[in-house]
Amino acid sequence: MNFSKTIIAASVAAACLSTAYAADKKMLEKPAVPTLGQVMEATGISVSGYIDASYTYLSGTGAFTSGTANRVFDTERQSFNVNALDLTISALPPDGIGGMVNLTAGSDAKVIGSAGTTTSDEFDVTQAYVHFSKGSLMVIGGKYVTLSGAEVIKSPANTNFSRSILFGYAIPFTHTGARAYFTPGGSAVAPDGKPTFIVGVNNGWDIQSESKQGAAVDGSIANGKTLELGVSGNLSKSVSGAAVLYRGNESTGAVKTGQRDLLDLVATFTVSDALSFTLNYDTATQEKALTGNKEAKWSGIAAYVNYKLSDAWRVSFRTESFDDKDGFRTGVAQKWKESTLTLANTPAKNVELRAEVRVDSSDKSSFSQPGSGPKKSQDSLGLEAIYKF
Repeated sequence: MNFSKTIIAASVAAACLSTAYAADKKMLEKPAVPTLGQVMEATGISVSGYIDASYTYLSGTGAFTSGTANRVFDTERQSFNVNALDLTISALPPDGIGGMVNLTAGSDAKVIGSAGTTTSDEFDVTQAYVHFSKGSLMVIGGKYVTLSGAEVIKSPANTNFSRSILFGYAIPFTHTGARAYFTPGGSAVAPDGKPTFIVGVNNGWDIQSESKQGAAVDGSIANGKTLELGVSGNLSKSVSGAAVLYRGNESTGAVKTGQRDLLDLVATFTVSDALSFTLNYDTATQEKALTGNKEAKWSGIAAYVNYKLSDAWRVSFRTESFDDKDGFRTGVAQKWKESTLTLANTPAKNVELRAEVRVDSSDKSSFSQPGSGPKKSQDSLGLEAIYKF
């Protein structure tokens, strides 16, 4: 009996010593080392980005009979793709001086590269600007994304995998110049739906260096600047809108250098936390773009329906029509339409998976087909995985 008590007592003592040792060891452990992002955030610098990979299947070649791509980023007919590795480093204080750099690597970089940059290595400095803000005023200078369009370059911010016709063929991607934002009674850095007025001057559509832009057929190069005027904000609790006007000379693809005007309108209607609608309209003209000093015209409209099925699932439908009346943007005088259905799942906070089907059609047999003649339509499938950090 004494022996049993001794064993029990020894066991209890050993357990107590083990617990004490574990507690002591835990107390001696070093605190967790902060991540680079946490360190930079503490200094007012934000670091973010994403990785975008996909698989694409197109029933056609991905090009029109003119040779112009009939897609924006998803141009591979049957392929796994690394679309983008995006990295953004920014310090944009509500009051003071800051800046932002946005770098893109991958196949997307070849599409969005501006005149004056080299994209053969699939790398692009998409944005790089100095920022100054003071209350309701904000000014940026350098290279930055366009104000026009319902969709953007950064794929996580869009609801569909493929980009719209309007995104690739009606509007520019980026500008290089200076832009000012003014939000009366609010913060220009975070307007929170308050009306914001925007004015800017830049080199033109996707032109980083004026001397590197494409010349017109007659050899002339646009040497003037492009003016941008915009306004955005909430029209009511459930409706927000934006309007922007671009006006300036352009030479690339034209017979002669001439004035190009673009009006872009976007309206979003929020019915509930789960359901929203978006409309995007574009109309543009360019003087002296065609033979005989004729004006080129193009216009289009896109509509989106977005519905959140649950916290993890959502569905997005887009339909649009683009009238390239003179073939100036696509190389074919045509009316081009498309409809896209995208199903998306968020299995984790930083991950989104997308699957979509899309049907494109034209009133002309403009879609090139492998091993056969051109057709009036093209079908496609896209699978996408996005990881945000």
